[in-house]
Amino acid sequence: MTESSTFDGVLAREWKESFEEIFEGAVDESKPPLKLFQKAYDGAVIATSYAEILLNQALRRYGPDHPVAYPDTGYYLPVIRALSGEAVTKLGELPPILNRMRNQVREELTFYNARLCGEATAYAAEIIEVLRYLNGAQPHVEPWTGFLGDPVVRRYGILLVDWTIPGQAVIVGKAKSTEALAGLVTDLQSKGFMIFLTYEVVEQAIEAGLKLGIDFIAFPTGNFTQVIHAVNYALRAGMAFGGIPPGERQETRDYQRRRVRAFVLQLGPSDEVQVAAHFAAIFLGFPVLVDQELPEDEQIPNWYISHPNYDDMIQVAMEVRGIKLKIVDIPVPITVGPAFEGEVIRKGDMRIEFGGGRTPAFELVEMVGEDEIEDGKIEVVGPEIDDCEEGGSLPLGIVVKIFGRKMQKDFEGVLERRIHYLVNYGEGIWHMAQRDTIWMRISKDAAAKGFKIRHFGDLLVAKLKDEFPSIVDRVQVTLYTDKAQVEEQLARAREFYAARDERLKGLTDEAVDVFYSCILCQSFAPNHCCVVTPERLGLCGAVSWLDSKATYEIDPTGPCRPIAKEGLIDEEKGIWQSVNEYVYLNTNRSVEECSMYSFMDRPMTSCGCFECIMAIMPEANGVMITTREYPGDTPCGMTFSTLAGTVGGGIQTPGFMGHGRAYVLSRKFIRADGGLARLVWMPKELKDFLGDDLRKRAEEEGLGADFVDKIADETVGTTAEEVLPFLEEKGHPALTMDPLM
Repeated sequence: MTESSTFDGVLAREWKESFEEIFEGAVDESKPPLKLFQKAYDGAVIATSYAEILLNQALRRYGPDHPVAYPDTGYYLPVIRALSGEAVTKLGELPPILNRMRNQVREELTFYNARLCGEATAYAAEIIEVLRYLNGAQPHVEPWTGFLGDPVVRRYGILLVDWTIPGQAVIVGKAKSTEALAGLVTDLQSKGFMIFLTYEVVEQAIEAGLKLGIDFIAFPTGNFTQVIHAVNYALRAGMAFGGIPPGERQETRDYQRRRVRAFVLQLGPSDEVQVAAHFAAIFLGFPVLVDQELPEDEQIPNWYISHPNYDDMIQVAMEVRGIKLKIVDIPVPITVGPAFEGEVIRKGDMRIEFGGGRTPAFELVEMVGEDEIEDGKIEVVGPEIDDCEEGGSLPLGIVVKIFGRKMQKDFEGVLERRIHYLVNYGEGIWHMAQRDTIWMRISKDAAAKGFKIRHFGDLLVAKLKDEFPSIVDRVQVTLYTDKAQVEEQLARAREFYAARDERLKGLTDEAVDVFYSCILCQSFAPNHCCVVTPERLGLCGAVSWLDSKATYEIDPTGPCRPIAKEGLIDEEKGIWQSVNEYVYLNTNRSVEECSMYSFMDRPMTSCGCFECIMAIMPEANGVMITTREYPGDTPCGMTFSTLAGTVGGGIQTPGFMGHGRAYVLSRKFIRADGGLARLVWMPKELKDFLGDDLRKRAEEEGLGADFVDKIADETVGTTAEEVLPFLEEKGHPALTMDPLM
């Protein structure tokens, strides 16, 4: 079953009309828009002729067997692949395809033929654009993106077709003013739209200082035929997440109409090629709004609409496209939406930060009774942002109380981890990690707009109710910034964390037939995919197997999906065929295999939210572990931050791996590499944190209760030369084990 097949099946049953029937009756046959159809015809002739000229030049220069492809995609030339099924790999395969498209450009001026002109123009634009990439050329420089590779489709495609991102807005031309363009884009971003910009609107957006780029889901593709990259993105989303087979032309168009929900805003006058491109959009079911005054006989109701008023242009486009947003009133002075989820706030842009090893910080969601909560109450206990110097830091404790008649205790951790998403939706707000290792920043721009610490509460109250209406009835948020209060509440929060971890202890990997994925961190690490098992929690330390199971129960289209344990390949290393297949598809096809129980052979990828990093220490034939909280040097010669830059971002790095603190206590801890006996160094704080539990695990492994005393820490040394004599004196078992390398 495909990822979106359930809701698509429901919609398909409701969609009674065939795709072509949606166009019937749109044109008044007594006064058809012949001037518009003529422009579409002329534009298609120009576009296909230009494509033929460029293609013939390329054939003469390189020959018919020369490879042709976009970079970083498995979908060949996506427009052609989706609509005809042809997998083009050589220049010589393109002329017959282009000729076929030219033959469908007909002189008879009808709405049907205009749509065929649009299809031909889309093919021509795809050919023109892919020729720019011959021989590995990179024709675009920032801020222009050009073709967007499959990793970007994987990152946002499912959000586009499941309507987390409500639709795709393609803005073409030149707005009446820079300020007018800024208003349109800001409105779209506040509503969470994916945005593509082509022609002069790109320069206007840059001049307006708008936030553009992959992290903001706003793609300045370039000029002229680069608008096709909005189309080939949408078509790949359909093939990837809608399960639409390549070449199913009508099914592809139907899916685009129903699920992708795109529309075009043409700003400024249109030439013939642009009008032909407009009909390419209409061919796929995407309406077009133009800001020029057009007579009625140059418009098509619901498909080609004149609307000069920018004030409500987005509203009209949404109405025409059938997009209805659930309006959530969030009383904060910044824009909130998925467009800002991947925003990074550098130190120089920071007004204030919390946690990240600088100050104590945590977040806790707790289920309470009906009489223990005051719905909507938000309280800040301690200093506000104005009480702290610019660039400074404060401790922070976020305590969210939730009452819901269908709320369950197991859902606490799920909603707690969603704080990462919801806070990151705020423009100028940045959140990393989880539980008691969070790291947050507020930008100078957000603070200048009036954002305060209390607004975290406003955001969480609104979004938790909005996103989880079936289980969340009331929300109350207390934000602690007084250090003594933070530390007191932190101790209490750790009791909750410990209780959740305790519930997992009776579960083993062998006792279940399903693991779970977690791709919550793909906004920061697009190629990362956690595989969560009963004995291996997520790298962040906050997502257990039970959390993942509950997440899936709450939201079957969310970040956690079941992975059946099928096709055992290597029991000792924990390698299953089904896991490999899932990881391959969900790491943008960058990781072919991964093992659950080895960090030396095909380890799981690491994101950036991990609590700890493990690294091989070859001099001791063992492993060392450092933590986010430990700022100093380590025996591998790198600090945590340096290691994170090397290991994070979704990279599979044998001998290095991010993981949660509690993973050290797992019976599956690097089992294939020797297990706990390999551990030779860790910060004293981590050793103390694991405490008696670590001693019990050592005894269970037959290492003796004194094994923990054989593990070096920074009080012994931070270099291999300092640590080795200690390990030899203590008789650490790693020194006599089989070589790791």
